[in-house]
Amino acid sequence: MAYDPGLAELMREDLADVAGISEKKMFGGIAFMLDGHMVCGVHQGGGMFRIGKEAEADALAIEGAGPMMFTGRRMGGFIDVSDDALVDDDRRAAWLTMALAYARSLPPKA
Repeated sequence: MAYDPGLAELMREDLADVAGISEKKMFGGIAFMLDGHMVCGVHQGGGMFRIGKEAEADALAIEGAGPMMFTGRRMGGFIDVSDDALVDDDRRAAWLTMALAYARSLPPKA
């Protein structure tokens, strides 16, 4: 796999008690979904969080976060984080809180 399985395990542990979480291979890595909506993921070199456009500035203000780029284009409402930032429990928890709040604001997918 193109992602660090240790980082994926950190995310699994953080999400273990959240009902409705599933995993899906995406972006050359693994994504964690809540009721069909992407919450976060792990890819080569780090991870990403879908935090919504309203929380993007707050998420980017945390050290280790940057804009999420995919095929040369910025993905609004997503942040990319370095692997060093992802292993930091406090930063990961802050981003995950934002991402779960955003996913919970969306209607479940059918």
